[in-house]
Amino acid sequence: MAPWTAFSHSGDYKFDAPRIKKHWSQLHAGDLEPLPNDDQVIEAWTLFHGGAFEQAVAAGLQIGAAGANVANKATCVYAHYLEPREKNRQRLFLQVAERAAALAASEPGNANAFYWQAYALGRYSQGISVAKALAQGVGGKVKSALESAIALQPQHADAHVALAAFHAEVIDKVGTLIANMTYGAKKETSLNLFERALTLNPTSAIAKIEYANALVILDGDKRMAEANRYYEQAAAISPMDAAEHLDVEMAQTELAS
Repeated sequence: MAPWTAFSHSGDYKFDAPRIKKHWSQLHAGDLEPLPNDDQVIEAWTLFHGGAFEQAVAAGLQIGAAGANVANKATCVYAHYLEPREKNRQRLFLQVAERAAALAASEPGNANAFYWQAYALGRYSQGISVAKALAQGVGGKVKSALESAIALQPQHADAHVALAAFHAEVIDKVGTLIANMTYGAKKETSLNLFERALTLNPTSAIAKIEYANALVILDGDKRMAEANRYYEQAAAISPMDAAEHLDVEMAQTELAS
């Protein structure tokens, strides 16, 4: 695989182990990843939050199971925002889905193992088309993994966002009736999940972005002004780390287009 594209603002996010520990609860308000007690895992997270995604993946994979979540998160953030080649992007998401599924099997209490499996499959589905992914049976896996993550960690804001987006996208692709009958996907459930996510993590840029997208998917132009307000709120957030920088930058780009 070709070398990874570097995050161009790494100098803006300087982290070391003490700073990571001090700000851990803020940095992980969305995924509620437990603070590691292993210095090697902390170092891998330090690389991730600073934007050294490729190095964070390598460090996490070298550690083993304890480093799997950081490796998977770094891969997903990189693939979604920085990898320019669609084929490579899909390959990376499938790698994460496989690693995360194995971790979930060996650690059934690890909420983020289920979350990163679902996230990776969801982004992979968007790449090949949601309709095609649903036909391949991917939708059921995404929904099941997200529901498992929320059952294990009911305050997992990011899992609420992803499950809300799943409901909206399925409705968009197959229609309200089939979405409900086949996948249990409902507009009301999607909107409630987004509201819950923003209650759990009110300053989440990605929650605001995905909510804005879903409002337009589910209700069309009549919610466009509200969607734009969520984009404006996301674009105005001061990022804490490299991953959040990419979320905010995406909102700013969308508003400028």
